[in-house]
Amino acid sequence: MSRLTKATAALAATAAITLLASACTGQNSSSASDDASKDVTITFWHGWTAANELKAINDNVARFEKAHPNIHVKVQSNITDDKINQALRAGGSKAPDVVSSFTTDNVGQFCSSGAFADLAPFLAKDKIDPAATFPKPMLEYTQYQGKRCALPLLGDAYGLYYNKKAFAAAGITAPPKTLSEFKADAVKLTKPDGSSYSQLGYMPDFHGYESTTTHLAAQWGVKYFDAAGKSQVAKDPGFAAMFDWQQDMVKSLGGFAKLEKFRTGFGDEFGAKNPLQTGQVAMGIDGEWRLGMAKDAGMNDLGVAPFPVPDDQAASYGKGYLSGTIIGVANTSAKKNAAWELVKFMTTDTDAVVSFANAIHNVPSTLAALKSPKLDPDPGFRTFIGIAQNPDSTTTPPSINGGAYQLTLQDFGYAYESGKSKNLTTGLQGVDTQVDKDIAQAQ
Repeated sequence: MSRLTKATAALAATAAITLLASACTGQNSSSASDDASKDVTITFWHGWTAANELKAINDNVARFEKAHPNIHVKVQSNITDDKINQALRAGGSKAPDVVSSFTTDNVGQFCSSGAFADLAPFLAKDKIDPAATFPKPMLEYTQYQGKRCALPLLGDAYGLYYNKKAFAAAGITAPPKTLSEFKADAVKLTKPDGSSYSQLGYMPDFHGYESTTTHLAAQWGVKYFDAAGKSQVAKDPGFAAMFDWQQDMVKSLGGFAKLEKFRTGFGDEFGAKNPLQTGQVAMGIDGEWRLGMAKDAGMNDLGVAPFPVPDDQAASYGKGYLSGTIIGVANTSAKKNAAWELVKFMTTDTDAVVSFANAIHNVPSTLAALKSPKLDPDPGFRTFIGIAQNPDSTTTPPSINGGAYQLTLQDFGYAYESGKSKNLTTGLQGVDTQVDKDIAQAQ
């Protein structure tokens, strides 16, 4: 499921990681002196919980142990960042050796605090070139200020979901590619019903599940920070353009109050009553996991395509927002070389990456796996593979205080769309001020 919907919980974890910075100082060495050829048991913590996810993880671990019969892996599932932070602060024999997290936003803290070991020496030793191995956006969210303390372990790509039956009924023959086409289709697909709707073309409100400021702003190719690390959402014209577009969509589809009233009738985002699955909404932005969820809910009429782009960037159609899961070696581990062998296998072995991606319907995280003939041939899934490979696809950059800057922007979005904040320029300048202040306090 979505990683960014966990951003609020991630902020709580960030506070714990801040404490970890001092806990690590002087206690843990980033050097690796263990002999990975000797018999050893390592512990691997991850956050997956579903039966198919657990089977996929355990199958890959079994393959690893077969290839490395001297390295035994003890796997623990359903691990949150908070649990990871507590264990790494405590250290000792009960702490994990290999850790994975759904929260890419915390990479800045994992790297800067020393919670995760620097992987550069391991990559160099095994002659692995990250730039030739992983997609560029995934490389960006697994490092911080030049320190690579994590690697990508599958990813998420965001695209357009559309109701094929609703399209046919409205005479729309193909998914929109530009935002002007998208607006026209959204209006055409909207069926007002008194003070509500029998069908809404698109839910533009920022509370509309995955229609967040960060997911949408990616279509403009925005840059959150300047070369000096200062927030620049007021200076990058893409942010203002995104807000202008969103406000225009809100007005064109009935106004904020009417849309919010309709939104309160939506079912749970990750349940069977998601509005895309019930037909309440004809188009929406979502990740590749929605394909399986929709089928499980009995909804077989959803088509997928890249999300539309601004009209003046039509040539970049096919791009989208990327995120994913990260994995690294705990700096508290006394078995770093053995731990690295597992991380290397999970993240760079093409068959391991492809089998995992096929099993849990996430996007592969290596360039080789993205091109593998063994990858799930489902056309819908392949759409997200294309988005992941698009050179114009982007992600949100790591920060020392996690995803706080994204929540600051999102909070402004809530205030602006509801009319509580009325001046866009002043509001975005306020976001910059708050983000810079928060980062300075975290350093």
